Amino acid sequence: MKKTLIIGASPNPMRYSYKAAHMLKSKGHTIVNVGIKSGEVAGTEIEKPDHIHDDIHTVTLYIGPQLQDQYYDYILETKPKRVVFNPGTENEELGNLLRENAIEPVEACTLVLLSTGQY
Repeated sequence: MKKTLIIGASPNPMRYSYKAAHMLKSKGHTIVNVGIKSGEVAGTEIEKPDHIHDDIHTVTLYIGPQLQDQYYDYILETKPKRVVFNPGTENEELGNLLRENAIEPVEACTLVLLSTGQY
């Protein structure tokens, strides 16, 4: 299973990050929720990007490029194997930065990857 950090986690059931958190958990993946809202999603508290997790396989992004720069160092220090850019989160600058640090950028939809067994 791939421990996944969700950036842009939201307790709002209408948000895709909420749906992804529940689907990840239902497929047996451990999640870490990071966001600006407080609360919990899929039984896991939403935390601020203060604590660096050293066992993350995948970061999945649910924030637009205009907000991502404040997370660059956090993502790099987390040292994931890959970062999934969900639709609307694509960012060439961050993608290049990830490649320079041997982290795979993936432009895909986490929900589709999970649904098709490609996660």
